[in-house]
Amino acid sequence: MLAQQMIRYLKTTMGVSLILLISILIHLGYGCTAKKTLDLSASKPQVIVSPETIRLGVSTIMDTDVVFEGAGFKPGDSVFITLTGPNQVKAIVAEAPVKADGTFKAEVIKLTKAMEILKADIGMNEKFDTVIIITQPHIPTGVYTVKVTSMLSDLTAESKLTVDDPSVIDRIKDWIGKLLGKIQYKK
Repeated sequence: MLAQQMIRYLKTTMGVSLILLISILIHLGYGCTAKKTLDLSASKPQVIVSPETIRLGVSTIMDTDVVFEGAGFKPGDSVFITLTGPNQVKAIVAEAPVKADGTFKAEVIKLTKAMEILKADIGMNEKFDTVIIITQPHIPTGVYTVKVTSMLSDLTAESKLTVDDPSVIDRIKDWIGKLLGKIQYKK
């Protein structure tokens, strides 16, 4: 009887451990592809986005550095970056000056992430901490076209950005953020 209970316990423990190990490996392996780089010898404009996939968890997107890098633009010019995706969603998400070597680097700032991607507002609580206020659904998931447009010429470049639903971990982080008063839902 005791031997059967021990065997059942070991099977259960090993099963749970195996599931946990697989989950950790999948989570760690997610997005571990080789980082794209710009081809500075190319004659036409180009853009890359890092990361290539973002998840729409409030805490996750606010802590993710979304960076666009480009080359092949005219020095002294400026560029703006738009996302175009499902359901005719279009948002201007960044802008940057073009350096003397024809490259640029633009990061999506937190205010833009909140307002354009999450479709949220930003406020403050009684402790003057920043609070993300969710009032409507975020942008739809799917593959978005990243378009860089020159402000002084007709140069453009395109790439892709995948927008995914929040993972289970993202949802737990957002639940904790709600408990801590950092995220509010006012739908």
